[in-house]
Amino acid sequence: MCELFGMSSRQPATVNLSMEEFARHGGLTGPHADGWGIAFYDGSDIRLLREPEPAADSRWVRLVREQGVRSSLVVSHIRRATRGPRALRNTQPFAREMGGRMHVFVHNGDLAGADRLEVGMFHPVGETDSEVAFCHLLQGLRPLWLDGEVPPAAEEVMSLLAFFADRLSAMGPANFLYSDGETLFVHSDRRQGLDGRIAPPGLHILVRECSARADGDRMHGSGLNIDSEEQSVVLVASVPLTDEPWQPLSEGTILAVSRGEVRQYGRRGEEVNAPVPARLEHV
Repeated sequence: MCELFGMSSRQPATVNLSMEEFARHGGLTGPHADGWGIAFYDGSDIRLLREPEPAADSRWVRLVREQGVRSSLVVSHIRRATRGPRALRNTQPFAREMGGRMHVFVHNGDLAGADRLEVGMFHPVGETDSEVAFCHLLQGLRPLWLDGEVPPAAEEVMSLLAFFADRLSAMGPANFLYSDGETLFVHSDRRQGLDGRIAPPGLHILVRECSARADGDRMHGSGLNIDSEEQSVVLVASVPLTDEPWQPLSEGTILAVSRGEVRQYGRRGEEVNAPVPARLEHV
């Protein structure tokens, strides 16, 4: 199955080392060789790079690393195709404009019956169940973006996502990252391992804070290079990318992450207003 990666930070940062290890899973140390993509937010817009080729030996991955692109919000995906051929149109992240902002979505899982989801004015370009799910999500979010405040309150989006995730998880594993440029929304479900067994955790999280020294500090293990005096960062990935203490997220966990901090916590299928646990491990 595919792998997901996301980053939210207080100050712009690179994800070079994390991206390098993540890319190795795309055809070298892992079987996810059917494409990859990464979206770097820059305000309300994104730098989006996608390629229907293995990430492990991609020149574009090396270019991203060499250029040292900085962002406070990053969403990435490596693909192992289950539906739809290896093609650019089926390569994630998927992105659409709504309300004057770019919205980005990545998904890991296999959704039986996704073609029955209502997509409204949003139409898939490719053949994946993941893109259908994204179009369905955007159709549900559309009233919040077009009829109310822009961007809508994270609480409103979280409530909608809780029921969206509940519907998707009934079709199959439904790990996803969604962002509107302000917040990174996370849903952790079950995940199929290399042995074929489907079980939680679907995602892992690493929360880090540091103060930079005068000569510049690095969160070496996390692969983050910072120039500011204060930095906090949240990394989310399908599997841990470093030797640090990544925390597994339990099945059904939904998070709203903004500027390197977990702001809200909830469970799918429920009203989302629970306080964020002091530790997210096994919640």
